[in-house]
Amino acid sequence: MAVPETYLEDASGYKGEASELFAPASEAELLEVLAKARAARMPVTVSGAGTGIVGGRCAHGGWVISMEKFRRLEVSPGRAIVGAGVLLREIQSAAAQSGQLYAPDPTENSSAIGGNIAANASGSRSFRYGDTRRHVRALRVVLMDGTVLELRRGEAVPFDVPAIAMPSTTKHSAGYWLKPGMDYLDLFIGSEGTLGIVTEAELQLLPAPKHLLTGVIFFTGDDAALAAVEAWRGIPRLQMLEYIDAPSLDLLRGRFDDIPREARAALLIEQELDREDSDDIDAWADRLIETGSLDEASWFAATAADRERFRKFRHALPELVNDTVRKNGYLKQNSDYAVPVEQNSEMLRIYRERLETELPGRYVIFGHIGDAHVHINILPSSQEEFDRGKALMVELAGEAVRLGGTVGAEHGLGKRKRHLLELQYTADELESMRMVKRRFDPEWLLGRDTLFVAI
Repeated sequence: MAVPETYLEDASGYKGEASELFAPASEAELLEVLAKARAARMPVTVSGAGTGIVGGRCAHGGWVISMEKFRRLEVSPGRAIVGAGVLLREIQSAAAQSGQLYAPDPTENSSAIGGNIAANASGSRSFRYGDTRRHVRALRVVLMDGTVLELRRGEAVPFDVPAIAMPSTTKHSAGYWLKPGMDYLDLFIGSEGTLGIVTEAELQLLPAPKHLLTGVIFFTGDDAALAAVEAWRGIPRLQMLEYIDAPSLDLLRGRFDDIPREARAALLIEQELDREDSDDIDAWADRLIETGSLDEASWFAATAADRERFRKFRHALPELVNDTVRKNGYLKQNSDYAVPVEQNSEMLRIYRERLETELPGRYVIFGHIGDAHVHINILPSSQEEFDRGKALMVELAGEAVRLGGTVGAEHGLGKRKRHLLELQYTADELESMRMVKRRFDPEWLLGRDTLFVAI
């Protein structure tokens, strides 16, 4: 089948090419496709829902395999059995209908769960619940040689795994997660479709919180907002602590005209409550005053409709960034770096200083500040700005590593950002990863050019 453009491009605008598209509806059909690929020595790339931003699903030649027909979705107490093609929003909805919660909350809930597992995605609730890895209990994985693995949490890798130095961050998704004695399924989570193809997963579900307090809290500047982050980090059952900077607020004002005029930073919070009239609500009134926020102008959700409005507010920002990038005509330039929480303020200072020097007025910063993981988005409007932004992104990646951080926290590196691996790891560590790749895919046919170029 000829490959439609929609299977060759991701949300960043990165484009690939392929000669044929396959959309198997069962493992048996998938195995047939892989057998043909092996016989023809044909590279194959797994294509998810297209919400990624690093080019992982964009083939560099060969065949594309879409997992969109793997649609099993069964929810029971404490777990969900999910096919790789099921969308995150479908899992969230099915869990909610049973009074449960699937905790990982990536910004784009039209993503497929297979892609979430491949990238070890996380999102805004990772502050409390962590990344996808923590919520996967079992996997079915098809290897390039036709082997089908059924893996459960607690099963060790059946070969010696080298130790790779890991960053001191709460989130990490850059290269293979390698650790002696590690669970076998953890080898495939975050491997970006380069070691095997996930067909099905068993996910952990949690009891849904009965009551939530959600707020958008405005500040007159970064200093007060950062002080609030540190003061609030230890609040019990706080599950979201997100940051929006002044240029981001300016971008959002086009859609939300009730953003306070004097607001130059904002924090988004969400906390689980025991009951609707919890004393925790009164505690927030004191916190807002103590931190010097714009307490009277800040927003708090009293109803489900208010919470939905806040969700749209949070998700509108990446949409507006993508719209701006498309209008300007240049590929999206954004960071996914994270640092240890104690380096949070220093990393943000470095970001702001270098961006103001190199590209003033051409960037926004927002994201998961509770995990010391905010996203820079550079919005170039010329080739010269694009080139400067590209060089600056590499420089800032090096700064994140210098501070003990990671060059990839939740999106993976794909093809667009694979060069950053050399900043994160030594030559020996990278060779250890390639040895694992060769063990599972000696012909380098699966996910070609994602993470590593075949050598």
